[in-house]
Amino acid sequence: MKKALLLGLATLCTALQLQAAPTELDRVVAIVDDSIIMQSELDARMDSVKRQMGGQIPPDSLLAPQVLERLILENIQLQMAERGGVQVTEQQLNDTVKRIAQQNGMTIAQFSQALEKDGLSYREAIEQIRTEMIISRVQKFQVSNRVQISQQDIDYFLASKAGEMATEEEYRLSHILVSIPSQATSTEIKRARDKANKIVAEINTGKNFQQQAMANSDGRNALKGGDLGWRKQAQLPSIFSDAVDQLEVGEVSRPIKSASGFHIIEITEQRGGSTMMVLQNKVRHILVMPNEIRSDKDSEARINQVYKKIDNGEDFAELAKEYSDDPGSAVSGGDLGWVNPGDMVPAFDRIMGEIEPGIVSKPFKSQFGWHILQVQERKETDLGEQVQRNQIRQMLQARQFEEELPIWLRKIRVEAYVDIKENS
Repeated sequence: MKKALLLGLATLCTALQLQAAPTELDRVVAIVDDSIIMQSELDARMDSVKRQMGGQIPPDSLLAPQVLERLILENIQLQMAERGGVQVTEQQLNDTVKRIAQQNGMTIAQFSQALEKDGLSYREAIEQIRTEMIISRVQKFQVSNRVQISQQDIDYFLASKAGEMATEEEYRLSHILVSIPSQATSTEIKRARDKANKIVAEINTGKNFQQQAMANSDGRNALKGGDLGWRKQAQLPSIFSDAVDQLEVGEVSRPIKSASGFHIIEITEQRGGSTMMVLQNKVRHILVMPNEIRSDKDSEARINQVYKKIDNGEDFAELAKEYSDDPGSAVSGGDLGWVNPGDMVPAFDRIMGEIEPGIVSKPFKSQFGWHILQVQERKETDLGEQVQRNQIRQMLQARQFEEELPIWLRKIRVEAYVDIKENS
Protein backbone atom coordinates (compact mmCIF):
# COMPACT_ATOMS: atom_id res chain seq x y z
CA MET A 1 0.00 0.00 0.00
CA LYS A 2 2.79 2.37 1.02
CA LYS A 3 4.78 1.39 -2.10
CA ALA A 4 1.76 2.03 -4.32
CA LEU A 5 1.25 5.42 -2.71
CA LEU A 6 4.88 6.38 -3.29
CA LEU A 7 4.66 5.29 -6.94
CA GLY A 8 1.53 7.38 -7.32
CA LEU A 9 3.17 10.46 -5.84
CA ALA A 10 6.22 9.99 -8.06
CA THR A 11 3.99 9.77 -11.14
CA LEU A 12 2.07 12.89 -10.09
CA CYS A 13 5.31 14.84 -9.49
CA THR A 14 6.63 13.79 -12.89
CA ALA A 15 3.38 14.94 -14.54
CA LEU A 16 3.48 18.26 -12.72
CA GLN A 17 7.12 18.78 -13.75
CA LEU A 18 6.23 18.08 -17.38
CA GLN A 19 3.26 20.40 -17.18
CA ALA A 20 5.37 23.15 -15.62
CA ALA A 21 8.18 22.79 -18.19
CA PRO A 22 8.22 25.96 -20.35
CA THR A 23 7.02 25.53 -23.96
CA GLU A 24 8.62 28.00 -26.39
CA LEU A 25 5.77 29.47 -28.42
CA ASP A 26 7.65 32.37 -30.02
CA ARG A 27 10.93 34.21 -29.69
CA VAL A 28 12.71 37.34 -30.89
CA VAL A 29 14.90 36.72 -33.95
CA ALA A 30 16.05 40.30 -34.51
CA ILE A 31 15.97 43.73 -32.87
CA VAL A 32 15.65 46.55 -35.40
CA ASP A 33 16.03 50.05 -33.91
CA ASP A 34 12.90 50.46 -31.73
CA SER A 35 11.16 47.32 -32.97
CA ILE A 36 11.54 43.54 -32.98
CA ILE A 37 10.98 40.70 -35.43
CA MET A 38 9.50 37.49 -34.01
CA GLN A 39 10.12 33.92 -35.13
CA SER A 40 6.42 33.64 -36.02
CA GLU A 41 6.79 36.57 -38.46
CA LEU A 42 9.82 34.94 -40.07
CA ASP A 43 8.02 31.58 -40.33
CA ALA A 44 4.94 33.18 -41.89
CA ARG A 45 7.03 35.05 -44.46
CA MET A 46 9.04 31.89 -45.21
CA ASP A 47 5.78 30.03 -45.94
CA SER A 48 4.61 32.87 -48.21
CA VAL A 49 7.90 32.95 -50.14
CA LYS A 50 7.86 29.18 -50.59
CA ARG A 51 4.31 29.30 -51.97
CA GLN A 52 5.36 31.95 -54.47
CA MET A 53 8.48 30.03 -55.53
CA GLY A 54 6.39 26.96 -56.26
CA GLY A 55 9.06 24.77 -57.87
CA GLN A 56 12.53 23.95 -56.54
CA ILE A 57 12.92 25.56 -53.10
CA PRO A 58 16.36 26.08 -51.51
CA PRO A 59 16.96 24.68 -48.01
CA ASP A 60 15.82 26.79 -45.05
CA SER A 61 19.44 27.36 -44.03
CA LEU A 62 19.92 29.39 -47.23
CA LEU A 63 16.43 30.89 -47.56
CA ALA A 64 15.90 32.05 -43.97
CA PRO A 65 18.76 34.62 -43.85
CA GLN A 66 17.53 36.22 -47.10
CA VAL A 67 13.94 36.38 -45.89
CA LEU A 68 15.02 37.79 -42.52
CA GLU A 69 17.07 40.48 -44.29
CA ARG A 70 14.00 41.47 -46.30
CA LEU A 71 11.94 41.69 -43.09
CA ILE A 72 14.63 43.88 -41.48
CA LEU A 73 14.57 46.33 -44.41
CA GLU A 74 10.76 46.43 -44.34
CA ASN A 75 10.81 47.05 -40.59
CA ILE A 76 13.26 49.97 -40.96
CA GLN A 77 11.05 51.58 -43.62
CA LEU A 78 7.84 51.04 -41.63
CA GLN A 79 9.42 52.80 -38.65
CA MET A 80 10.40 55.67 -40.97
CA ALA A 81 6.78 55.79 -42.16
CA GLU A 82 5.47 55.92 -38.61
CA ARG A 83 7.84 58.74 -37.67
CA GLY A 84 6.86 60.64 -40.84
CA GLY A 85 3.12 60.12 -40.38
CA VAL A 86 2.75 58.11 -43.61
CA GLN A 87 -0.63 56.36 -43.64
CA VAL A 88 -2.93 54.52 -46.02
CA THR A 89 -6.64 55.17 -45.54
CA GLU A 90 -9.22 52.39 -45.72
CA GLN A 91 -10.63 53.95 -48.90
CA GLN A 92 -7.20 54.00 -50.57
CA LEU A 93 -6.59 50.41 -49.49
CA ASN A 94 -9.98 49.22 -50.76
CA ASP A 95 -9.49 51.02 -54.09
CA THR A 96 -6.09 49.34 -54.54
CA VAL A 97 -7.46 45.87 -53.71
CA LYS A 98 -10.34 46.42 -56.13
CA ARG A 99 -7.90 47.48 -58.87
CA ILE A 100 -5.70 44.41 -58.28
CA ALA A 101 -8.75 42.15 -58.50
CA GLN A 102 -9.93 43.84 -61.72
CA GLN A 103 -6.48 43.53 -63.28
CA ASN A 104 -6.73 39.79 -62.69
CA GLY A 105 -10.25 39.67 -64.12
CA MET A 106 -11.86 38.92 -60.74
CA THR A 107 -14.44 40.31 -58.38
CA ILE A 108 -13.44 40.93 -54.75
CA ALA A 109 -15.15 37.65 -53.76
CA GLN A 110 -13.27 35.69 -56.45
CA PHE A 111 -10.00 37.38 -55.43
CA SER A 112 -10.60 36.35 -51.82
CA GLN A 113 -11.28 32.74 -52.87
CA ALA A 114 -8.10 32.66 -54.99
CA LEU A 115 -6.08 33.85 -51.99
CA GLU A 116 -7.61 31.17 -49.77
CA LYS A 117 -6.60 28.53 -52.34
CA ASP A 118 -3.03 29.80 -52.12
CA GLY A 119 -3.14 29.44 -48.33
CA LEU A 120 -3.43 33.17 -47.56
CA SER A 121 -6.44 34.69 -45.84
CA TYR A 122 -8.06 37.78 -47.29
CA ARG A 123 -7.28 39.78 -44.15
CA GLU A 124 -3.59 38.75 -44.28
CA ALA A 125 -3.44 39.75 -47.95
CA ILE A 126 -5.06 43.13 -47.18
CA GLU A 127 -2.49 43.88 -44.49
CA GLN A 128 0.34 42.80 -46.77
CA ILE A 129 -0.94 45.17 -49.48
CA ARG A 130 -1.23 47.97 -46.91
CA THR A 131 2.39 47.38 -45.85
CA GLU A 132 3.58 47.42 -49.49
CA MET A 133 1.68 50.67 -50.15
CA ILE A 134 3.21 52.37 -47.09
CA ILE A 135 6.73 51.21 -48.00
CA SER A 136 6.22 52.35 -51.61
CA ARG A 137 5.25 55.83 -50.40
CA VAL A 138 8.31 56.04 -48.14
CA GLN A 139 10.57 54.99 -51.03
CA LYS A 140 9.03 57.48 -53.43
CA PHE A 141 9.36 60.32 -50.95
CA GLN A 142 12.93 59.51 -49.93
CA VAL A 143 14.39 58.36 -53.24
CA SER A 144 12.56 60.78 -55.57
CA ASN A 145 14.44 63.64 -53.91
CA ARG A 146 17.66 62.05 -55.20
CA VAL A 147 16.33 61.82 -58.78
CA GLN A 148 16.80 64.96 -60.89
CA ILE A 149 16.09 64.95 -64.64
CA SER A 150 17.11 68.12 -66.49
CA GLN A 151 16.01 69.41 -69.87
CA GLN A 152 19.53 68.59 -71.06
CA ASP A 153 19.08 64.95 -69.98
CA ILE A 154 15.94 64.79 -72.15
CA ASP A 155 17.76 66.41 -75.09
CA TYR A 156 20.62 63.89 -74.82
CA PHE A 157 18.17 60.98 -74.79
CA LEU A 158 16.26 62.31 -77.80
CA ALA A 159 19.53 62.60 -79.72
CA SER A 160 20.58 59.01 -78.91
CA LYS A 161 19.78 55.91 -80.94
CA ALA A 162 17.55 54.65 -78.13
CA GLY A 163 15.73 57.99 -78.15
CA GLU A 164 15.14 57.83 -81.89
CA MET A 165 13.70 54.32 -81.58
CA ALA A 166 11.54 55.20 -78.57
CA THR A 167 9.98 58.24 -80.25
CA GLU A 168 9.61 56.87 -83.77
CA GLU A 169 6.08 56.69 -85.10
CA GLU A 170 4.38 53.30 -85.10
CA TYR A 171 1.42 52.18 -87.16
CA ARG A 172 -1.06 49.41 -86.67
CA LEU A 173 -2.08 48.25 -90.13
CA SER A 174 -4.85 46.08 -91.52
CA HIS A 175 -4.18 44.43 -94.87
CA ILE A 176 -6.10 42.80 -97.70
CA LEU A 177 -4.35 40.95 -100.54
CA VAL A 178 -6.04 40.09 -103.81
CA SER A 179 -3.47 37.68 -105.22
CA ILE A 180 -2.55 37.00 -108.83
CA PRO A 181 -0.82 33.84 -110.08
CA SER A 182 2.81 33.93 -111.14
CA GLN A 183 3.13 34.82 -114.82
CA ALA A 184 -0.47 36.08 -114.75
CA THR A 185 -2.16 37.03 -117.97
CA SER A 186 -3.43 40.56 -118.54
CA THR A 187 -6.98 39.26 -118.08
CA GLU A 188 -6.12 37.78 -114.68
CA ILE A 189 -4.41 41.01 -113.60
CA LYS A 190 -7.44 43.06 -114.69
CA ARG A 191 -9.81 40.72 -112.84
CA ALA A 192 -7.77 41.06 -109.64
CA ARG A 193 -7.52 44.85 -109.99
CA ASP A 194 -11.28 45.16 -110.49
CA LYS A 195 -11.91 43.01 -107.41
CA ALA A 196 -9.53 45.14 -105.33
CA ASN A 197 -11.16 48.37 -106.53
CA LYS A 198 -14.58 46.96 -105.65
CA ILE A 199 -13.42 46.07 -102.12
CA VAL A 200 -12.04 49.59 -101.60
CA ALA A 201 -15.30 51.13 -102.86
CA GLU A 202 -17.36 48.98 -100.48
CA ILE A 203 -15.17 49.89 -97.51
CA ASN A 204 -15.43 53.59 -98.41
CA THR A 205 -19.22 53.31 -98.44
CA GLY A 206 -19.36 51.82 -94.94
CA LYS A 207 -18.39 48.15 -95.15
CA ASN A 208 -16.11 46.92 -92.33
CA PHE A 209 -12.45 46.48 -93.34
CA GLN A 210 -11.89 43.49 -91.03
CA GLN A 211 -14.94 41.66 -92.37
CA GLN A 212 -13.85 42.36 -95.94
CA ALA A 213 -10.40 40.97 -95.12
CA MET A 214 -11.83 37.78 -93.65
CA ALA A 215 -14.13 37.31 -96.66
CA ASN A 216 -11.86 38.37 -99.53
CA SER A 217 -8.17 38.51 -98.55
CA ASP A 218 -5.63 35.96 -99.71
CA GLY A 219 -3.13 37.22 -97.13
CA ARG A 220 -1.76 35.18 -94.20
CA ASN A 221 -3.59 37.39 -91.67
CA ALA A 222 -6.99 37.21 -93.33
CA LEU A 223 -8.63 35.29 -90.48
CA LYS A 224 -7.40 37.97 -88.05
CA GLY A 225 -9.25 40.61 -90.04
CA GLY A 226 -6.03 41.44 -91.89
CA ASP A 227 -4.36 42.77 -88.72
CA LEU A 228 -0.58 43.12 -89.21
CA GLY A 229 0.04 44.44 -85.68
CA TRP A 230 2.22 47.39 -84.73
CA ARG A 231 5.11 48.30 -87.07
CA LYS A 232 7.55 51.17 -87.16
CA GLN A 233 7.74 52.79 -90.58
CA ALA A 234 11.22 51.40 -91.16
CA GLN A 235 9.83 47.89 -90.60
CA LEU A 236 7.08 48.25 -93.19
CA PRO A 237 7.42 46.62 -96.63
CA SER A 238 8.67 49.27 -99.03
CA ILE A 239 5.46 49.13 -101.09
CA PHE A 240 3.48 50.14 -97.97
CA SER A 241 5.81 52.86 -96.69
CA ASP A 242 4.90 55.52 -99.27
CA ALA A 243 1.17 54.81 -98.90
CA VAL A 244 1.31 55.17 -95.11
CA ASP A 245 2.71 58.71 -95.49
CA GLN A 246 -0.40 59.68 -97.45
CA LEU A 247 -3.00 58.13 -95.10
CA GLU A 248 -4.71 59.31 -91.93
CA VAL A 249 -5.92 56.92 -89.24
CA GLY A 250 -9.04 55.12 -90.55
CA GLU A 251 -8.27 55.87 -94.21
CA VAL A 252 -7.95 53.10 -96.81
CA SER A 253 -5.35 53.07 -99.56
CA ARG A 254 -6.01 52.55 -103.23
CA PRO A 255 -4.93 49.08 -104.46
CA ILE A 256 -1.12 48.82 -104.48
CA LYS A 257 0.30 46.44 -107.10
CA SER A 258 3.17 44.06 -106.44
CA ALA A 259 4.36 40.78 -107.93
CA SER A 260 2.03 38.86 -105.58
CA GLY A 261 -1.12 40.86 -106.35
CA PHE A 262 -3.00 43.97 -105.23
CA HIS A 263 -2.68 45.16 -101.62
CA ILE A 264 -5.14 47.31 -99.70
CA ILE A 265 -4.06 48.77 -96.34
CA GLU A 266 -5.75 50.75 -93.59
CA ILE A 267 -4.09 52.55 -90.67
CA THR A 268 -6.21 51.43 -87.74
CA GLU A 269 -4.08 53.14 -85.05
CA GLN A 270 -1.01 55.36 -84.81
CA ARG A 271 1.23 56.20 -81.88
CA GLY A 272 4.57 57.88 -81.18
CA GLY A 273 6.09 60.64 -83.20
CA SER A 274 6.11 64.31 -82.29
CA THR A 275 2.65 65.32 -83.53
CA MET A 276 -0.40 65.31 -81.29
CA MET A 277 -3.17 67.67 -82.27
CA VAL A 278 -5.47 68.61 -79.39
CA LEU A 279 -8.62 70.75 -79.48
CA GLN A 280 -8.08 73.30 -76.69
CA ASN A 281 -10.74 75.55 -75.16
CA LYS A 282 -10.20 78.93 -73.51
CA VAL A 283 -12.73 78.70 -70.68
CA ARG A 284 -14.07 80.77 -67.82
CA HIS A 285 -16.58 79.60 -65.21
CA ILE A 286 -18.51 80.43 -62.07
CA LEU A 287 -18.72 77.80 -59.32
CA VAL A 288 -21.21 77.75 -56.42
CA MET A 289 -20.36 75.09 -53.82
CA PRO A 290 -22.58 73.67 -51.08
CA ASN A 291 -21.17 74.20 -47.58
CA GLU A 292 -22.10 74.06 -43.88
CA ILE A 293 -24.63 76.90 -44.19
CA ARG A 294 -25.72 76.45 -47.82
CA SER A 295 -27.38 73.25 -48.97
CA ASP A 296 -27.14 71.76 -52.44
CA LYS A 297 -30.66 73.05 -53.19
CA ASP A 298 -29.70 76.57 -52.08
CA SER A 299 -26.55 76.38 -54.21
CA GLU A 300 -28.63 75.43 -57.24
CA ALA A 301 -30.96 78.38 -56.61
CA ARG A 302 -27.97 80.72 -56.29
CA ILE A 303 -26.35 79.58 -59.57
CA ASN A 304 -29.71 80.01 -61.33
CA GLN A 305 -29.87 83.60 -60.08
CA VAL A 306 -26.36 84.24 -61.43
CA TYR A 307 -27.34 82.69 -64.78
CA LYS A 308 -30.33 85.07 -65.01
CA LYS A 309 -28.04 88.03 -64.36
CA ILE A 310 -25.76 86.95 -67.23
CA ASP A 311 -28.81 86.40 -69.45
CA ASN A 312 -29.90 89.94 -68.63
CA GLY A 313 -26.60 91.32 -69.86
CA GLU A 314 -24.53 91.64 -66.67
CA ASP A 315 -20.77 91.13 -67.03
CA PHE A 316 -19.59 87.49 -66.64
CA ALA A 317 -16.20 88.44 -65.19
CA GLU A 318 -17.67 90.78 -62.56
CA LEU A 319 -20.24 88.17 -61.52
CA ALA A 320 -17.46 85.53 -61.22
CA LYS A 321 -15.50 87.84 -58.90
CA GLU A 322 -18.59 88.38 -56.75
CA TYR A 323 -20.20 84.92 -56.67
CA SER A 324 -17.70 82.21 -57.63
CA ASP A 325 -16.43 79.87 -54.89
CA ASP A 326 -13.39 78.88 -56.94
CA PRO A 327 -10.63 80.98 -55.33
CA GLY A 328 -8.14 80.20 -58.07
CA SER A 329 -10.19 81.67 -60.91
CA ALA A 330 -12.64 84.07 -59.21
CA VAL A 331 -10.07 86.86 -58.84
CA SER A 332 -9.43 86.78 -62.60
CA GLY A 333 -13.10 86.83 -63.57
CA GLY A 334 -13.47 83.03 -63.66
CA ASP A 335 -10.68 82.60 -66.24
CA LEU A 336 -9.26 79.04 -66.41
CA GLY A 337 -7.01 79.70 -69.41
CA TRP A 338 -6.53 77.13 -72.19
CA VAL A 339 -7.89 73.74 -71.18
CA ASN A 340 -7.19 70.36 -72.81
CA PRO A 341 -9.85 67.62 -73.15
CA GLY A 342 -9.66 65.40 -70.06
CA ASP A 343 -8.14 68.08 -67.81
CA MET A 344 -11.44 68.71 -66.01
CA VAL A 345 -13.95 66.46 -64.25
CA PRO A 346 -16.25 64.54 -66.66
CA ALA A 347 -19.34 66.76 -66.27
CA PHE A 348 -17.33 69.92 -66.93
CA ASP A 349 -15.42 68.29 -69.81
CA ARG A 350 -18.66 67.16 -71.50
CA ILE A 351 -20.38 70.58 -71.38
CA MET A 352 -17.17 72.30 -72.50
CA GLY A 353 -17.07 70.10 -75.60
CA GLU A 354 -20.76 70.54 -76.41
CA ILE A 355 -21.24 74.31 -76.40
CA GLU A 356 -20.11 76.70 -79.11
CA PRO A 357 -17.59 79.50 -78.39
CA GLY A 358 -19.26 82.60 -76.96
CA ILE A 359 -22.26 80.70 -75.55
CA VAL A 360 -22.81 80.58 -71.78
CA SER A 361 -23.88 77.14 -70.60
CA LYS A 362 -26.95 76.53 -68.50
CA PRO A 363 -26.18 75.67 -64.86
CA PHE A 364 -24.94 72.09 -64.39
CA LYS A 365 -23.66 70.02 -61.51
CA SER A 366 -20.30 68.31 -60.95
CA GLN A 367 -18.75 66.66 -57.91
CA PHE A 368 -17.57 70.12 -56.76
CA GLY A 369 -20.89 71.95 -56.98
CA TRP A 370 -22.88 73.99 -59.53
CA HIS A 371 -21.19 75.58 -62.54
CA ILE A 372 -21.81 78.01 -65.37
CA LEU A 373 -19.11 78.01 -68.04
CA GLN A 374 -18.32 79.85 -71.23
CA VAL A 375 -15.92 78.74 -73.97
CA GLN A 376 -14.39 81.99 -75.19
CA GLU A 377 -12.16 80.53 -77.92
CA ARG A 378 -11.35 77.12 -79.39
CA LYS A 379 -8.24 76.08 -81.32
CA GLU A 380 -6.24 73.04 -82.41
CA THR A 381 -2.79 72.90 -80.81
CA ASP A 382 0.09 70.51 -81.42
CA LEU A 383 1.09 69.21 -77.98
CA GLY A 384 3.11 66.32 -79.41
CA GLU A 385 6.55 67.60 -78.43
CA GLN A 386 5.39 68.58 -74.94
CA VAL A 387 3.74 65.18 -74.36
CA GLN A 388 6.77 63.38 -75.81
CA ARG A 389 9.19 65.20 -73.50
CA ASN A 390 6.96 64.52 -70.48
CA GLN A 391 6.88 60.81 -71.33
CA ILE A 392 10.67 60.71 -71.69
CA ARG A 393 11.08 62.56 -68.38
CA GLN A 394 8.88 59.96 -66.65
CA MET A 395 10.82 57.11 -68.26
CA LEU A 396 14.21 58.57 -67.24
CA GLN A 397 12.91 59.24 -63.71
CA ALA A 398 11.74 55.64 -63.40
CA ARG A 399 15.09 54.36 -64.69
CA GLN A 400 17.08 56.55 -62.28
CA PHE A 401 14.73 55.66 -59.40
CA GLU A 402 15.51 51.96 -59.95
CA GLU A 403 19.23 52.77 -59.85
CA GLU A 404 19.00 54.90 -56.70
CA LEU A 405 16.67 52.65 -54.70
CA PRO A 406 19.19 49.86 -53.86
CA ILE A 407 21.79 52.50 -52.92
CA TRP A 408 19.33 54.13 -50.51
CA LEU A 409 18.28 50.74 -49.07
CA ARG A 410 21.92 49.86 -48.34
CA LYS A 411 22.36 53.25 -46.66
CA ILE A 412 19.40 52.93 -44.29
CA ARG A 413 20.41 49.31 -43.49
CA VAL A 414 23.92 50.39 -42.49
CA GLU A 415 22.61 53.30 -40.39
CA ALA A 416 20.04 51.21 -38.49
CA TYR A 417 20.72 49.35 -35.25
CA VAL A 418 20.17 45.66 -36.01
CA ASP A 419 20.83 42.79 -33.59
CA ILE A 420 20.20 39.36 -35.13
CA LYS A 421 19.80 36.68 -32.44
CA GLU A 422 21.51 33.32 -32.73
CA ASN A 423 19.77 30.31 -34.31
CA SER A 424 17.51 32.66 -36.34
